[in-house]
Amino acid sequence: MTYTAGIIGTGGVAGMGLLGTHDEPGQRKSRASHAGGYDAAEGIELVAAADVDAEKLRRFGDAWDVPSDRRYDGHEAMLEAEDLDVVSVCTPTFLHHEHVIDAVHSSADPSVVWCEKPIASSVADAEAMIEACDGTDTELLVNHTFRFNDKIQVLHDLIAEERLIGDVRAVAAQFRMELMRNSTHLLDTLLYLLETRPDRVSGYITGENEAVDALEAAVDVVDAGGGGTVVMEDGTFTTIDCTVPRGISSMCYQFTGTEGKLYINNDDGEWRYWRLESGDHVEEPLPGIDGAWTWEDDYREGFPNAAGHVVELLDGSAKNASTGREATQSLEIITAMYVSHYTDSQVTLPLERPLRDVTITSW
Repeated sequence: MTYTAGIIGTGGVAGMGLLGTHDEPGQRKSRASHAGGYDAAEGIELVAAADVDAEKLRRFGDAWDVPSDRRYDGHEAMLEAEDLDVVSVCTPTFLHHEHVIDAVHSSADPSVVWCEKPIASSVADAEAMIEACDGTDTELLVNHTFRFNDKIQVLHDLIAEERLIGDVRAVAAQFRMELMRNSTHLLDTLLYLLETRPDRVSGYITGENEAVDALEAAVDVVDAGGGGTVVMEDGTFTTIDCTVPRGISSMCYQFTGTEGKLYINNDDGEWRYWRLESGDHVEEPLPGIDGAWTWEDDYREGFPNAAGHVVELLDGSAKNASTGREATQSLEIITAMYVSHYTDSQVTLPLERPLRDVTITSW
C-alpha cells in the first residue's frame, strides 16, 4: 500500500530550500524538506499541493512532479477535493492554527498532520490544535527535526536511560537568533534529551531579527533574539542563549552531571564526553556514536526519517515521537521569556490562562 500526502504551503521547508541550506532558496528543490522526505521514504507519495502564491505553487509542482490538476489555489480547495492520508502544514507559523484545524475537519480526512515547528504563535492556539486533532483521532506530528536523527536518539538513550553522566545538574545551550524560528529546535531537543518539564523561566529579549528581510515576511514579525534561564521540574538549571547572528553562532550544549559531562557542538561537528573518576574528568569516546552530528548529513536526513515515521504512524507500528503537547513546552518557554522580559519578572510554567493568549508573530 502507498499512502498519499498533500502539502499546504510550497515555500522553503515544503521543498524549495530554507535560508542557509543553499544559495538561492526557492529556486530549486531541497532534500531537507517535507517533499524531500516523502520522496526518500518508502510507502508514501506526494500527490497534491496548495498555495495562494501561484508562482511558488508552479515552481514547487514542477520541481516535485505534482500533477498540474492537483495543484490548488489555497488550502481549502485541496482539502475539499482530495482524500489524503497525511497533510503537511508548511505555512508561516501564524497560519498553523487555521491550517491544522481546517485539515482535520475537512473531507480530506488525514490520519496524520505533519506540522512545521514552532507549533503555533501562541500556547492557546497550540492547545486548540491539539484538541482538534484529539477530537478527530488525528496524529499531530510536529517537525522538530532533531528528534528524528539517529545520533540524537542514541544520545537521548545515553543521557536519559543509561544515565551516562548521572543526574544532570546544569546545561548551557546556545544557538542563533531568533527564538521562535531557531531556538524552538534548541529547546525541544533539550527537553527531549532531559526527559523533564520546564518549571520557572527568566527571560531577556534583544529585539533584533536578522531574517525578516531575507524571508520577505508578509506580516509584522515580533520574533527576535533572546534567551534566559530555565529551571526544570527536576531542578536542572539551564541557560539559553539565542542572541547572536547566524554567522557567528553554534548549536551547542554543555551538560554537567554527577558522573560526567558532555559537550555537543553541532555546527563544528564536535561531540566530547568526560567521565568523572575520583574527582577528575577523564575524556573518553562517546559510546555508541560514530562521529558527531553535522548539518550537511544528519540535518538533511532528519526529513526522510520523519517521513518514514509518518508511514509508521499510518501503519500503527510506532508511537508519535514528536507530539503537539511536547512541542507546546518549547513554545511555553519562549512565551515565558517574552513575558518575563516585558514584566521584569520570573514566570512559572505551565502558563496561567491569560498568558496562553500571548502571541509572538513569526513566519
